[in-house]
Parts: sequence; C-alpha cells; structure tokens
Amino acid sequence: MKRKKIALYNPYLDVLGGGEKHILSIVKSISENSDIDIFWDKDIYKDIKSRLNISFSASPVFKKNIFYKKQNILQKLNILKEYDYFFYVTDGSYFISSAKNNFIFCMIPDKKLYNMSLLNKLKTLNYRFISNSEFTQKWLKAWGVSSEVIYPYIDQEFINYDIYSLKKEKIILSVGRFFKHLHSKRQDLLIKCFKKLKKENAMFSDYKLVLAGGVKKEDENYFLSLKKESENDQSIEFKSNISFKELFEFYKKSEIFWHIAGYGIDEIKNPELAEHFGLAPLEAMAMGCITFGYNAGGLKETIDDNKNGFLFNSTSELIDKTRNVIMNNEMANKIRKNAKRTVSERFSISTFNNRVMSVINK
Repeated sequence: MKRKKIALYNPYLDVLGGGEKHILSIVKSISENSDIDIFWDKDIYKDIKSRLNISFSASPVFKKNIFYKKQNILQKLNILKEYDYFFYVTDGSYFISSAKNNFIFCMIPDKKLYNMSLLNKLKTLNYRFISNSEFTQKWLKAWGVSSEVIYPYIDQEFINYDIYSLKKEKIILSVGRFFKHLHSKRQDLLIKCFKKLKKENAMFSDYKLVLAGGVKKEDENYFLSLKKESENDQSIEFKSNISFKELFEFYKKSEIFWHIAGYGIDEIKNPELAEHFGLAPLEAMAMGCITFGYNAGGLKETIDDNKNGFLFNSTSELIDKTRNVIMNNEMANKIRKNAKRTVSERFSISTFNNRVMSVINK
C-alpha cells in the first residue's frame, strides 16, 4: 500500500498548549502508513513528546516554513500538491492549497480570523473547517463559516488512573499558559483569590496553590510580575514548562482545580476572550480533582454545575463553593465520581479517533 503524505502548518506550534496538542492528535489519528511533514523551521519533536505526550510511529519531518514569508504562489502550490491531507491552523490569512484534502482547524472564536471576503471564500473553496468546541462552532456559524466539531481526547493515563488509590494533598492546582492577552488564564486573579481564601478560612491555612503552564520568551515579564504578586508567599508555587510526567504528578496530588480564564468578560461581545474549550479542567476531573471553572465559553459544555464540578460567576462564589465542598465529604466524593464518568464516557481516545475518521472521511 502506498504511504500517504500529511502536512501541517500551525503558526502557533511553539506554544505547545492544548490547541497544539489537539491538532497534532488529529494528525496522529490518521497517520497510520503515512509520512508527516510539519512546516516549522526548527525540529521541536522532542518538546512535543515531553510536554504534550504525543509521539508518532514515524518521526515527523520538520520542513522549511513556506508560509512564514511571502513565497511564489506557484512554488507553494507545487509543494502542497504532493500531500493527501493538509491541515492549517488559521491566523487570519488564507491561501489556495493544491493538496487533495484540506482542513482548517479553528480553536479561537475571534471574528478577525474569519473574514470571509469574496477573495477568502474563493481561497477556501476546497477546505473544510474543524472546530474544537460547540462554542467555537456557534460563533463561526454566526460569521458565515460552517464547521464540524472534533473534541480533544484525554490521555489514557488519566482515564485509567484510580482516583481512590492515593490520598489527596492540600493543593489547589491551576494549569494554563502564562500570558496576559487573548484568553488569559488570569493567574493574577487566582493569586488574589487564594490569599483571600486563606485569610477568611482557617481550614485552608495549610493549603498550597500550584500554578503550572508554559512560558514563552515574550511572556517572561508577565511571569515575573506574577511571582512579584505572590510576595514570596511560600504556599504559592510556580511550575513553568514542565513535562507531561511532572504535570501528571501534580494532578495526582491535587485536591482542587481552579480555572478562571475569561473572568469578567462579555462572551457575546468578546467570545475570543472566553475559554474556548478547556482541556486542563477535563484532565483534572479525570484525576479526581474537584474542578471549578468560570461560567463562560466552552467550559459550560463539560462542567455540569454541582454534578461533576462547579461553575462560578464571581470570585466570592468560587471561594464559597470551594469552602462548602471541602466541608462536605459526601458531596466531594459524588463530584469526583461523576467527573470521572464524564471524561471516560465522552473524551476517550477511541471516541476521538472514531470522530476524526467520521469527519475526515465524510
């Protein structure tokens, strides 16, 4: 059987966050008996394996980025025609592709990225759009773009983990890239909430807040400002650019998970500022962390308030709900059990692979 050829261009690839893991997982799902080329000027496969826990049966080839600078259109078309499948994560620019099957992966519901002018409509005639959530899909539809949803999967290590096998520690965990633009994970607000929680509730005096996530060079000043915000509080720990294995250990130990992305925004006016899906909260749910998410964006598709986790509309509500569930062991166990079931039933690798094949082969 002739090996198929797959290509990927993601201008945000070096972020190595949930969106990057999602599109790489889609590529992996169809990569059996295939050669994979990634248009990126630096080989970052080692980082992909370490931080995203993704590996391919045959190592992908990192090729010169033909999209970074303007290149002769005919040369670009001549290169792309070699591929059976081409995946593109849009940054708002569009181009004609000569690959046999073309897909645009949409992970940010930002209207500026989907300006479907007559020219862009012509450029994307032979593309199909894939959304990461119903939230993103809804907004794309409002802007004249039809798409199909492929939810990400949660690694089997999370789903297989016995949440009752180890005693949880007094840790509140939050996972997300350290940056202050777009859908910021608002670690600054998490620090304030944690300090207030400890000040007002003696039962949390021994708790730690662990903030884990990626830091890009351009975001180092924001990361340093967060450390300053913590005022050298020894109960607040920062974990940057850690491996999948290290992060997994924190999920195992943590009792509570906070996710506050999108706080205070109007998701009707600025949907791009809300959490578009939220992979980390699902990972936390699978690992028995009692999970709290701000009531906006894609989180409403996965967290069922008071059943498998908690949604909140204010920091005061977050603090109250955190305190209440810690005081109610029966409720905490019910939440953990339901959360585990949600992830196992809806976000397994088999469910993901079936959905990918359904969409790709449609």
